Amino acid sequence: MKKPVRPAVDGAIAPRAGVSRDGQPLSYNRAPAADLAPWIGRLYATVVDTPADHRLDCSLFSDAATIRIQLRGTWTAQTADGPRANERAALFFGPQTRAMPVSVTGSFTSVGMLLRPGCGHALRGMRADKYINRMLTCEEIGLPGEAALDMLEVSNDPEEWLQRLEDLIRQIVAASGSVLPDPVTARFEALAFTDPTANIADFARDCGIAQRQLERIVRRDFGMAPKQVLRRARALDMASHLRGVADSAEAEELALRFYDQSHLIREFTQLFGMSPRQFAERPQPILTLSLESRQARRLELINRLAPGATRPWQ
Repeated sequence: MKKPVRPAVDGAIAPRAGVSRDGQPLSYNRAPAADLAPWIGRLYATVVDTPADHRLDCSLFSDAATIRIQLRGTWTAQTADGPRANERAALFFGPQTRAMPVSVTGSFTSVGMLLRPGCGHALRGMRADKYINRMLTCEEIGLPGEAALDMLEVSNDPEEWLQRLEDLIRQIVAASGSVLPDPVTARFEALAFTDPTANIADFARDCGIAQRQLERIVRRDFGMAPKQVLRRARALDMASHLRGVADSAEAEELALRFYDQSHLIREFTQLFGMSPRQFAERPQPILTLSLESRQARRLELINRLAPGATRPWQ
């Protein structure tokens, strides 16, 4: 694969958590407390200042259901249910099968958490395939969104925000019986991070289950078929590389996950709506924030990065 161009930057934004070596915006994000790790994958706090009338047209693309508490900014998202607009809101986003167009006008603050696959089914009986590419208010799925907004607005400290969210999630987990996600789901989540070129039949055999049973579990907890989950993981890792928020030492390995350059361009364009070069040449601040958080979690999970350590792109 050709060396990517230096990723474009939107010079009008000022992220309070700083920027990467390539000037890409960063959020404050970390792993959850150990007692919440079975249900929560990552927590983040993003604070970005912009001119009052500055509009960002970008996208979100997450492989995990996400609770996003928007404290500032005027947002619009193009969801499976049509365009949804909001300002101050506590929202639930289902996993995405492709990049979801979003825009935000003005400075924005977003605090949230990525739910691990199977978390919704274990605690609330929610199937991920019912929420693919959708956005709902937390109240629509029975979560205390207004309480979360009120709880966060009394502080301006990112770490305090995350600790308050963790306390709220502890209450929800305890009230739901602290049921753990399916262990097969947890193993498949790890597979997507470690080896997204793996053979599905071999993985099912290693788990001691039939491939059809694996497919039912994955569709319930990830919202899509196993091959689609791995395809998305490959694309998200490559997107992180193109935005300069990945371990550059993995560049060749990430490229070899695709048969050739045309395969990469075809797959990437189908999922992101643009070629890899176009993706690098246009500012992608909102999406880059999400990719950076995911990549930090991935490197910690595969033991390439210690929790809290300086990340390769910093």
